[in-house]
Amino acid sequence: MVAAESQGAVKRPARVEWELIPLEVVGPLRFGMPITEVAAMLPGMAELRRFQADPSFREILGAEFGTERAEPAVCAYFAEGLLFCVAVDAVHGPQVTLWGRELTACVPADLERFLLHAHDCEVLDVRYGPRGNPGTNGLGLVVRVQEAAGNVATRPVMVARAWADRYTDDWEGAIPECEWVGRQRTYPGYSEYWPPPGYAPNWGDWQPPF
Repeated sequence: MVAAESQGAVKRPARVEWELIPLEVVGPLRFGMPITEVAAMLPGMAELRRFQADPSFREILGAEFGTERAEPAVCAYFAEGLLFCVAVDAVHGPQVTLWGRELTACVPADLERFLLHAHDCEVLDVRYGPRGNPGTNGLGLVVRVQEAAGNVATRPVMVARAWADRYTDDWEGAIPECEWVGRQRTYPGYSEYWPPPGYAPNWGDWQPPF
């Protein structure tokens, strides 16, 4: 499957650059940190808010960090008080790189081709979740998309090693439900948004925070 989006990526000047060490480290953030250490490792950002990240697992805490109240740059997720998942905002977030390849704010189809090339060369095992997001359990990486200045750009979501099993599965993997809400990758026959129009998810009294 190759994504249909062809819009230009969103480029912001002076992005902070973070390197991804798969399953272990995203920039200055090491999986397993408590929230106080995460905040200390982001001195240029403030904690903007905390929220319940998933309707089924109420103990999962989400926290947004950024330089401006309306401009979240990093979303960090905690289980039992420890960091296990990091999502980087396509518009305001750092530029995350893997093997020298940029992952943040890219044209989705271009980054997908990079992953599929690595898959064809047997470097990565790329899989697709039910909502069409490509990723690889071996790297703990899923490539989401996000609205960005009228275009669609990539939003990398990364998890710790202990959470990587079935990570690319939208329904059974570790990514909190709130990360799947909103703009989706565009494929024929699929809605561009989750939840799609007219669909009522079984969330009970939980509401997505975004």
